Amino acid sequence: MSKEIAEVSIKKATIWLMRQKETALYSGVMLMGDNKVIDDCPTACTDGVNKYYGRKFIEGLTKYEARGLVMHETEHCALNHAVRFKKQMKKNPELTNIACDYVVNDIINHLEIYENDRQTKSVSLPEGAFYDVKYHDWSVNDVIKDLEKQQKENPKEFKKKHGKGSLDEHDFTKSMTPQEIKEHTKKVDTALREGSMLAGKLGGKIPRAISDMLVPKVNWRDVLRDFVSSAIRGKDEYSWRKFNKRMVANNLYLPSLENETISELVVAIDTSGSIGAKELSEFTSELVSICEVTTPDRVRVIWWDYNVHGEQVFEEYTNLAHMLKPQGGGGTKVSSVSEYINKNNINADAVVVFTDGYVELDIKWDISSPTLWVVTEKKGFMPPNGKVVKYGDN
Repeated sequence: MSKEIAEVSIKKATIWLMRQKETALYSGVMLMGDNKVIDDCPTACTDGVNKYYGRKFIEGLTKYEARGLVMHETEHCALNHAVRFKKQMKKNPELTNIACDYVVNDIINHLEIYENDRQTKSVSLPEGAFYDVKYHDWSVNDVIKDLEKQQKENPKEFKKKHGKGSLDEHDFTKSMTPQEIKEHTKKVDTALREGSMLAGKLGGKIPRAISDMLVPKVNWRDVLRDFVSSAIRGKDEYSWRKFNKRMVANNLYLPSLENETISELVVAIDTSGSIGAKELSEFTSELVSICEVTTPDRVRVIWWDYNVHGEQVFEEYTNLAHMLKPQGGGGTKVSSVSEYINKNNINADAVVVFTDGYVELDIKWDISSPTLWVVTEKKGFMPPNGKVVKYGDN
């Protein structure tokens, strides 16, 4: 009978979490892959899909801590840490593991679910879990930077605080082919979208870290592969193009970006009066997705309407959604972006322009960088050069 205690504990914790409006979002991810209690695991572990729990460790937890542990493993999977931070994991696995834990545990600690007494939290982290209030809403990359600084400035104190290692084990170093990465990401995305529907019905809120992953409407991995590959080969294949999601469903994929790098990417975002709050929010969400796909050394965001109102330059962009500061709101003159780029001698490998298409008729676009125009509304938009993508679903 005792051999079943841990299995029952994990099962009860999972079912309970799936029924709460605050955590129903993760239902699909909780059911994804294997969810097993095993004997040879010290605490818990995940490879980004499967979740395994150590029998002896589970048997020593309260029901609140068991829920917290299930959430911990689930968050690693939901945030797709296995794919998104593979590069960082190869460079510094120790700090990357710790940073991922800090980010995950911050989300868990901010769950507002209480028992009937309204004082006892219904979900809590097991003892020893890494948590620091200062890392609230931080990105994994930002936490890694801070940990590197701590480790360099006071190695003894750092080892004392982090010497025991992460609460769980993360097997994020497994080599994955581009096809496996695509299938893995699709599996996580599908699970989250199914969970978001249930969360919506229950009235639950979706954390920004998750919503940023769900919002993009354009498959930038495919569009930018084609765009950057063509630019590097020197082809001028400029045409009207309405992106069709059914292409992905039919396994029609464009050339790979695997061996191509971008030193500087310029993203020019239309903030004129015709751009509503919803469109602006979509533009910034797509910007985050573009950066995750192309991983440029530097991204320069230019805010423009009739004039360029400012720019922001980022070399770390995983926390972009929190750092962007749009400026503008007047008339529309996209030629001002070209003028700004030339005046400031900006040597971009590629330029992406977000606009509703309602710009001046005589566009002057005198820059040598290949340009991708992402247009939300105006049909028949014809820039003097560049490739055009119609934003939105069919």
